[in-house]
Amino acid sequence: MAKHSSNVSSIHEAYIEQHKAHHRRQTERKKRLFRRVSLFFLIVMIIAISLTTYHVKQRVAMNQLQTEYQEKSEHLAKLEQEHQNLEEEVKLLNDEEYLLQIAKTNYFFTKEGEIVFKLPEEETSY
Repeated sequence: MAKHSSNVSSIHEAYIEQHKAHHRRQTERKKRLFRRVSLFFLIVMIIAISLTTYHVKQRVAMNQLQTEYQEKSEHLAKLEQEHQNLEEEVKLLNDEEYLLQIAKTNYFFTKEGEIVFKLPEEETSY
């Protein structure tokens, strides 16, 4: 078999070489641009994910603190009511008539000449 030779020969002119170099530079420039855009996108995604994660954690912490604040507020209201009741009781305990009434009902304290009748405690029918 005979070698098949090509009748077309390549032209080695400066214009062709410039065109090939220009095409190569354009291809490299596109690759660098794609890499920069990809890197920028990756950085933006990392920042967005970090900020979203931080935001979600802060929301969870805020909800926990609000729940704790609500519980503490309710507890404070109960303690304030108890404090008010205790202050009223102190005022009543400073009253001599009230002390005599407690002594009569709980300890059967009587004045001279009084008779104490103990009635069974029944629940009212109404």
